[in-house]
Formats: sequence, structure tokens, C-alpha cells
Amino acid sequence: MASAYGWSRVLEQVKTWARANSPWVVHFNTGSCNGCDIEILATLTPRYDLERFGVKLKGSPRHADVLLATGPVTRQARERLLQVYAQMHEPKFVVAIGSCALSGGAFRGCYSVMNGIDQVIPVSAYIPGCPPRPEAIIDGVVKLVGSLTAPAAATSPNPVIARRPERSRGMPIAQHPVGKQTPGPTGEIATPPPSAPPGGPHA
Repeated sequence: MASAYGWSRVLEQVKTWARANSPWVVHFNTGSCNGCDIEILATLTPRYDLERFGVKLKGSPRHADVLLATGPVTRQARERLLQVYAQMHEPKFVVAIGSCALSGGAFRGCYSVMNGIDQVIPVSAYIPGCPPRPEAIIDGVVKLVGSLTAPAAATSPNPVIARRPERSRGMPIAQHPVGKQTPGPTGEIATPPPSAPPGGPHA
């Protein structure tokens, strides 16, 4: 019994070593402006050479360990994102790249977007920017790979290495302030004036 447990532990260590030294990634655009996608492609070119860390771009989610997701997740792309995520084998990791993927970005509050990747699937790492530079993408992917060999990874199959502040987490569309505003007589939406600080404007 002890021998079987020992072999199982060694096998898991070998799997973790292989996964951390050769993560395969797949890229999926959920509705971005293609700015982040261009930066991802630049990261994979010989100039930045992400493959020196063992990262390899694959064309099928069935062969990938990490999902590089961009965009605010449009309602049209939501089901496709879920399908891509379901096709990936366990353990699988998701990296949200760009401001739109984090919180909706410039499209936040639109009726047709979900305001971020983590509103649909769990996210392991966040890389902010509009768009993020290749150096930032490399830093995020390397930190994700490093977290696989960290002690916390032994107890969690999908460790989260970074979290967005709760105040920036996307709200459901039905609860978004934009959805509660009523257009005026000419069709425009009035913007309420900013509230004065406590104690008056000169406090």
C-alpha cells in the first residue's frame, strides 16, 4: 500500500514537472478589438520568443493546458467560450489578457457583453493593459507556470495566482447603472452630477 502511494506521488511530481516546463496554450478571442490578440502574436514571435519557456501555441483546446482569453465576452461568444473551456483537459488554467478581459474595459456596461472572462469561467491569472505589452504577457504566463510548482499547487488543482479587487469585478448587466438610466426627450442619457465630498465642497 505504501509502495503504491509512493509511486502515485512520484507520478504526480513528474506530471507537474512536465506541465510546468512545457505548457501548451490556446488563444481565444471573445470579442476584443484585436489589439490584445496582436500583442499575443507578437509575444510568440522570435523577437520575444515565448517558446524559450517551453510555451507552445496549439490550434485545438483538446491539446492545451492554458487558455489565453481576450475580450469582454460578448453574448454571442459566451457559449463558444464555455465549449472551448469544456474541451480542455484537467488541470486547466485560464489567463485573462487585457482590460476588456478583466472587467469589460471600453465595452463595460454594454447590453451585449458579460463584463469580463471571470463572469463566465474561472480565471487563474489576470494581465491588465489596453493592450498589455508582450513583456507583461510573458511575465503573467511565467508567474502562472511558476505557480504550478509552488507548494500551494499541490493542494489545489487550479491555483489562482492573482485576483482583481472586488470593486472592479463586473456586475450583472441587469444591475449595471447604465441599464437603470432612462433616456431623455431627445434620446440622450443624462449623467448625474458628481456628489460633493462630506462636509461641503470646501471641506
